[in-house]
Amino acid sequence: MTKPPKKQNALSLLADDPQGLALGLELPPGSLVDRPRGRSLLRSGARREPLLWVSDEPVGVGVLAACRSGLHRTGSGLQAVLLQERRGLEEWWNRGELCPGSMSDPDDHHVEPVLREFWAGVVPDPEEGEGPDGAGLTAPFGRDWPGLAEHRSPGEDPEAVALALADDLIRDGVLPGPRLALVPAARAADVPTAMGWRGAVNHEGDTALLTAVMRSWEERFGARLIALGFDEAHLSVAAPLPTAVAALPVAAEHFAFCPDNVWQGSGSVRAYADEAVTGSEHWAFWWD
Repeated sequence: MTKPPKKQNALSLLADDPQGLALGLELPPGSLVDRPRGRSLLRSGARREPLLWVSDEPVGVGVLAACRSGLHRTGSGLQAVLLQERRGLEEWWNRGELCPGSMSDPDDHHVEPVLREFWAGVVPDPEEGEGPDGAGLTAPFGRDWPGLAEHRSPGEDPEAVALALADDLIRDGVLPGPRLALVPAARAADVPTAMGWRGAVNHEGDTALLTAVMRSWEERFGARLIALGFDEAHLSVAAPLPTAVAALPVAAEHFAFCPDNVWQGSGSVRAYADEAVTGSEHWAFWWD
């Protein structure tokens, strides 16, 4: 069976069209980051393929919205997100940290088995000693995976919520100097895997598993990835959980997805549900 021809990487157009006019964009000055090449490609002298485009300087309020609007009109196959630097890790996307070739295909994974396995790996094991607060860490849930939280219909357009939150995070200094980035991907949840982001490597080295979860959150809660840092991710939520009772199953998913949010943050799933999930349109994750 003949394979369909490979779709051209739209980033290649930016080499000769740096503003992205052909893509319906008016980009600020930026640079292409090439896909890492294996030894065989280095020996053969094969042409490098761009992995992502990043603005040369931080961007302000409204830039992500304008870029996403242009990409939506043209259907270029690119996704726009913000990349946040950190002191000592400036331009982390240029430091050899991105490994797209080491990721599996998100289509090969399903959210519930992924979260069930994550949960089994992070909940305390009584036989190994839970410590004084071990019993309360996952309450009201036990060691068994509690299952997926129920779907909630967004009250607002998920994209509008995402863009409004991005601007708020810039204004409030949560994202003090974000760069605009373009990544070839079919949807926002696919961006970390497509660019080979490894910010959660101490929890899970195959980012495709995280993408499988974020795809499900897109569908169940109108969540959208809006920003990535070296080891952090920020998602908007168009269907926030209105009560602590509704938030608890989602908090359990977050604990499985990013245990450091609880281990080094709220201290328990219940406290995390109250502090970070109930009523929140912003889900922030950080992996140590």
